[in-house]
Amino acid sequence: MALTMLELKPKGKLNGKAVVCVVSGSWISSYRMTEGPQPRMQVYTDRGYIVFAVMVGSQPQYTVPAQISDLKRAVRFIRYNAAQYGIDKDHIGITGFSSGGHLALMIATADDIPDQRSFDPVDKVSARVQAAAVFAPPTDFINYGKQATTATINQAQLVISRVASAFDFKVWNDTTKTFVVITDTEKRLQIAREISPVNNVSSDDPPVLIIHGDKDPRVPLQQSELMMARLKEANVTSNLIIKEGAGHGWRNMEVDERNFADWFDKYLK
Repeated sequence: MALTMLELKPKGKLNGKAVVCVVSGSWISSYRMTEGPQPRMQVYTDRGYIVFAVMVGSQPQYTVPAQISDLKRAVRFIRYNAAQYGIDKDHIGITGFSSGGHLALMIATADDIPDQRSFDPVDKVSARVQAAAVFAPPTDFINYGKQATTATINQAQLVISRVASAFDFKVWNDTTKTFVVITDTEKRLQIAREISPVNNVSSDDPPVLIIHGDKDPRVPLQQSELMMARLKEANVTSNLIIKEGAGHGWRNMEVDERNFADWFDKYLK
């Protein structure tokens, strides 16, 4: 999957604001995956938001850092073309589920610095968002499910979960002109920390809302609790809604997504 997005417009009047919906599951994106969230996206279009359903490059071809770069590019592109879309460039929210929630939080917590030296004008605008609301996001790849006694990446669990290639970090080799897999343990740990939202929280982050099921077998509730604790430490406006008895997704999620729409109504002013 190459970086692609769908623009979903309200049938009625625009409110001048946008919501970026990150289409991702297990760090895989596809056009087919936009079909399921369509009823949920209507929660926003009914209120006048333009929704941009963004599909980023997928594993196994693209690793998590590359997907984060893709998503930043998408937000920059939307902001650069805000006038054309009929939105205010400083009224952009972001949402996602599971790995989509993780990527959304990486954008929300990014200390983004535009590349003013780039020849591409899109690179010269910010990838910051003004509010985030996500479902069941992984947030800490070192302390996943429990506090780790030693800093390690659980490679076996990545393989079992079929997401190992998303963490098959690579670096550009300028001599061979190829991407080379990083095998150095400390370097892999460093990258794992960098792509964990809990390690990127700062006091200037936008308001964050998380909804997470307390029976989630894929992404432990602990991941959202860790994120919420870090946000509160940094005095970032935030809230965690625990969905009792819910697993990794549930029926009629659009009902819960109304909480997200309320969040964006409140903070995308």
